[in-house]
Amino acid sequence: MNSMSGQGQKSRTTLGRRDFLEALGIVGAATLLGGCETTPGGKGGMHSDKPNVILIVADDMGYGELGIQGSKDIPTPNIDSIAHNGVRFTNGYVSCPICSPTRAGLMTGRYQQRFGHELNPGPADEANPEFGLPLSETTIPERLKSLGYATGMFGKWHLGFRPELQPTKRGFDEFYGFLAGAHPYLRAAGGPQNAIMRGTEPVADMDYTTDAFTREAVSFIDRHKKDPFFLYLPYNAVHAPLESLQKYLSRFEGITDKKRRTFAAMLSALDDGVGQVLGKVRALGLEKDTLIFFISDNGGPTSQTTSGNAPLRGFKAQVLEGGIRIPFLMQWKGRLPEGKVVDTPVISLDIHPTILAAVGAPAPQDKPLDGVDLLPHLNGKKNAPPHGRLFWRFGEQSAIRMGDWKMLKMAKGDSQLYNLAEDIAEGNDLAVQNPEKLKELQTAYDAWNATLVPPRWKRGAQGQQRQDGSQKVRPRRKPKNAG
Repeated sequence: MNSMSGQGQKSRTTLGRRDFLEALGIVGAATLLGGCETTPGGKGGMHSDKPNVILIVADDMGYGELGIQGSKDIPTPNIDSIAHNGVRFTNGYVSCPICSPTRAGLMTGRYQQRFGHELNPGPADEANPEFGLPLSETTIPERLKSLGYATGMFGKWHLGFRPELQPTKRGFDEFYGFLAGAHPYLRAAGGPQNAIMRGTEPVADMDYTTDAFTREAVSFIDRHKKDPFFLYLPYNAVHAPLESLQKYLSRFEGITDKKRRTFAAMLSALDDGVGQVLGKVRALGLEKDTLIFFISDNGGPTSQTTSGNAPLRGFKAQVLEGGIRIPFLMQWKGRLPEGKVVDTPVISLDIHPTILAAVGAPAPQDKPLDGVDLLPHLNGKKNAPPHGRLFWRFGEQSAIRMGDWKMLKMAKGDSQLYNLAEDIAEGNDLAVQNPEKLKELQTAYDAWNATLVPPRWKRGAQGQQRQDGSQKVRPRRKPKNAG
C-alpha cells in the first residue's frame, strides 16, 4: 500500500484494533496480546483497544552500564524495573554503531542503508545540505498519528535540519528538544541550527536538559491520559559533553575520577527521569495500557565518557559487539511476561513493526519493514528466532550475524569470524579454521548489500568518524552549576 497517512484518516474514526485484526484475518492475535478489554484502573474502555506507546532512547550508553546488565557502581533502579516488569534482551542490537543512522532505522523500521542514511552528518554547522531522513520514508509517529494518536517528542532529533525534515513535519504534534547530534546540558543555546526548540521556535531559557525533557514528557502523559498517545523520549544523556548538577554529583562522592563521577551523575539523572515517567504512568493507572521500550542508540565511547561496554569488545562507531549490542528492555504489564530474559538476537528495527502489531495496524506493503513483530515470540506463539540474519554496513565497516556466528570487517584488515555463543568478547578469530562458514556468511552479506544504495552524504568538514565515535564539541564557558 501507499503511505498509511491517507488510510489512517479513515481508520481514526472507523477502525479499532480488533477491526484491523479482523480485516487481516488474524483475530487470534488479540489473544496473543492478552486481549484488549478494559483493565481495572485503566482508561475505562475509552481507548484500551489502542495502547499507549513510550519509546525511551539513551544516548551513548554502554552495554554494561545498567544494574540489570551487571553494573555495580551506578544504581539504575528505575530503568532496571522495566526489565523486572517485562523483558530483557541480552542480544539486543541497533542497526548502526552511531547516532543518526540508528535513529533513521528506528523511526522507519527499515535498514537505513536502503535510503542512503548511512553516516552521521558531522556538526550542525558543517552538515551536508542533503542530510536528513528523506520524505519518501514513513515514520512511526506518522503512522500512529493517522490512527488518532497524540504524538510527542522530547529530546534529540538528529534526523534533519531543514524545516520539512523537523519533528513537527514528521509526525509529531509536540516537540521540545534540539535538532543536532549533541547539545550542552545547561543552556538553551547550542550553536547554529541547534538551539533548544519548542515546536519550531527557539527557547530562551532552560535548566538541565535531562530534567527538562523529563518534565515535558510527564506533562505530555498527563495531558493525554484519556487519549492513545505515542511518547518518544530520546534523551541526550549520557552523550558528551560531561555536565551535571551538584544534586546529582553529590550522590557519587566516593568516585574520585572526575570524568567517571560526572558520568555517574548524568546516568543517575537519566534514571530519575525514567522513574518519573514510569511513576506517572503508574499513578494514572495506565500500566496495562502502555507498551514501553528502552534502548541505547549505540554502544559507549569509553575513552570519551567512561561509558563501558563490558564484557563486549569495541566501542561506539565500530561494528564490534561493543558498538552495536545495547541494553534493550520492553514492558507491557499484563500482556508480556515479567522478568523474562531472551537470548535470541533482536534489533531496534523490530520496535516499529511491534508497535504496529500492538495497536492493530497492518504492516506497510509498499516498502516492507526489515524489523519483525516481537510479540508472538514473547508470548510463545512462535518458537523460531525472530531473525535468521542481521546485517550492518557503516562506511567501510560491515558485519553479519547468522545464528551464533558473526562475520565482521573493520575499515582495514581481513574479514573476521566469531562464534558469539562461545566468545562474546570476540577474542578468538575463527576465520582461518572455518573457511566454509566464512564463505556462507559472506555470500549472505553480499546478497543483502546488493539491495542497498550508496550513502547520500559523508561527514562534514571534520572528516572521518573517530574510532571511539566521539563528536567534537567546541569549548565553551563552563556553565553555572556544571560538574
